[in-house]
Amino acid sequence: MTKNLTPKFPSKLELPEEHQAKLAVLIDADNAQASIIEGLLAEVARFGVASVRRIYGDWTSNRLQSWKKTLLQYSIQPVQQFGYTSGKNATDSALIIDAMDLLYTRRFDGFCLVSSDSDFTRLAMRLREEGLVVYGFGEKKTPEPFVQACDKFIYTEVLRPEEETADRPAAAAKPAEKGVSKPVVRLIAKAVDDVSEESGWAQLGSVGSNLTKVRPDFDSRLYGFKKFSDLIRSLPDAFELEERPLPGAGQKALYVRCRVHEKRRKI
Repeated sequence: MTKNLTPKFPSKLELPEEHQAKLAVLIDADNAQASIIEGLLAEVARFGVASVRRIYGDWTSNRLQSWKKTLLQYSIQPVQQFGYTSGKNATDSALIIDAMDLLYTRRFDGFCLVSSDSDFTRLAMRLREEGLVVYGFGEKKTPEPFVQACDKFIYTEVLRPEEETADRPAAAAKPAEKGVSKPVVRLIAKAVDDVSEESGWAQLGSVGSNLTKVRPDFDSRLYGFKKFSDLIRSLPDAFELEERPLPGAGQKALYVRCRVHEKRRKI
């Protein structure tokens, strides 16, 4: 009887809780700003360990001067890619080839793709097909297909240092003003309903996970709140929040319910 020799990649569901996910961070220097690097790496640290840090571009060009000052400080390996033909982006191809090479080492649990370029949409899809987690990082101009191809997408506007945003014009000073539109409230309400018990209550963490599956780019910071719980608290007319002890865990968790559900229950 022959053994199955197909290489097995770690599934998202197979990772033990104490496992520190090993991530490969691949940056498209042509489509990312050096000013986000500190916030970017801090964000990556929330998801796991950046075992590989590579950045791709034509380092003979003066356009990447701001990145050159950053590479040594943050231990990022520059990968040289000459622009052989005007109007063609050879950097994308180099990044994609490296990503596939790293994929087949079977050493990584996920990838962080830093770019606002839709050319990486198929790459993100391919990595996810192998059961790896894909975190995307890009500006708000990032095309929707790339955003949706990632498990989680973070807009880099929320990663910029405060002193930089303070120096910008008032119109661009903040990534988002506090205030949540009705479509977003409806989106959150649907996520609550999708994971709630018959009573209408749902654990806030489960609601957040459900939102990310539906909208990979959902981020409370886009609406002026550091935490999802703070965003919910800002909407007392739509949601009620309650802290409860977790059975046998000695810890507490936040639960949320739509006010509409409470009104229906009373009727």
